[in-house]
Amino acid sequence: MTQTHTPSLRPARRGAFSGRRAGALAFAFVTAFAAFGAHAADAPSPEHKELVAKILKLQQPGIEHVARQLAEQPAAQLLNSAGAALASRVPAERREAVAKELQADAKKYVDEAVPIVRERAIRLAPGTIGTLLEQKFNDDELRQIIAVLENPVWTRYQQLGGEMQAAFVEKLVADARPAIDPKVKALEQSMARRLGLDTSAAKPARKPASR
Repeated sequence: MTQTHTPSLRPARRGAFSGRRAGALAFAFVTAFAAFGAHAADAPSPEHKELVAKILKLQQPGIEHVARQLAEQPAAQLLNSAGAALASRVPAERREAVAKELQADAKKYVDEAVPIVRERAIRLAPGTIGTLLEQKFNDDELRQIIAVLENPVWTRYQQLGGEMQAAFVEKLVADARPAIDPKVKALEQSMARRLGLDTSAAKPARKPASR
């Protein structure tokens, strides 16, 4: 049984590259080719359709990944909002229990929503991605795409994609944080002032005057 991923209550780092997203690299590769190809086919032959069907089969993990992302997005957004509200609206002694309840609610939604969106994504792919592939590529080009997708080196690159970007993002965040954090704080305080919110907590404590 395919497992689904429940978004965490903690806000995810923007730009972080999940290992699952590596499976979508080939999907992006094919759809990019489909968008920019220039070979139209008036009436696809049975062989042409078989080649397109093979590409869609090879791309099914990427298609399912896109569906999973779309299904999980509302739960992730709601959990992020709930996480921000926990500290201000829930008593300290209740926070852990409420957090677990929120996670359970989100998991229930994800378990129900992901299979629905995944089934629809697989069903719609032939009439969208498949149609573009039929229109934009000839048989020889489709065979070249299949050769790339079946290449073990390309497969290894896909599998390494998450690790590569995770390492890059970690270094980038650490390097940029000293320069960016003060700007984020200044923006936060500026917005709070415009909204009439109390920003006193964000101001540094004034040192007592020396006698």
